Amino acid sequence: MFPIRDHNPSGRTPYVVYALMAANILIFISYVGIMNDTPLINRFYFDYAIIPARISDGVAYETFVTSMFLHGGWMHLAGNMLFLWIFGDNLEDEMGHVPFLLFYLVAGIGAGLIHVITAPGSVVPTIGASGAIAGVMGGYLLLFPKARVDILLILIIYFRVFTIPAFVMLGVWLGMQFFGSLTSNPDQGGVAYWAHTGGFVVGLILCIPLWLKRGGPGYWNRTHGHPPHPEHTYKRTQSRIPRIPRR
Repeated sequence: MFPIRDHNPSGRTPYVVYALMAANILIFISYVGIMNDTPLINRFYFDYAIIPARISDGVAYETFVTSMFLHGGWMHLAGNMLFLWIFGDNLEDEMGHVPFLLFYLVAGIGAGLIHVITAPGSVVPTIGASGAIAGVMGGYLLLFPKARVDILLILIIYFRVFTIPAFVMLGVWLGMQFFGSLTSNPDQGGVAYWAHTGGFVVGLILCIPLWLKRGGPGYWNRTHGHPPHPEHTYKRTQSRIPRIPRR
């Protein structure tokens, strides 16, 4: 189950979201050729990924930023860019271009810091924009809890698109990350669940001033949790696969 789009149009071109997507894609392309060369890619990650043990030793603080633009594979990159594209444009629309960029970077740094706190001695490199994008999702939940999101559900050979409120989709996602945080060992690598959970909370907290500026609970009362503008509707096309009647 993963989102494919929302029904929340933005009122301005999300230049920062586009720039972040382009930066992530171009940077990944710049080093994807060495990913099968173990010594080279290990050295690359040592220099630019978050390694909690190094941070604990008081070095490599710059990796809180550089790690946000690295990914471990095409699917890792594609998944993060999909979430950024779906949820990022609306926050950029509400915040403005420069404030959104600062928000994104602070959320990513906060997510990385929480990961280091939960695994201070880990020597496993940590990469990805997931922490920053989790922050975007946290802010989206606060501002547009009932915005409609289309998700694609895949169950082996069953495919179907459902439209659900954002708070359901984001709540399920956050619950999965929090459960993973409690059941996984961050020292052993794998998914950085605490970075995801922490980034989400950091993003939500960072958006509280904007939410209060919009009226706080009064904003929710006016919008009923929906975007403060008409939602976009998508035309559902019927399947071209012919139906075969039963006899």
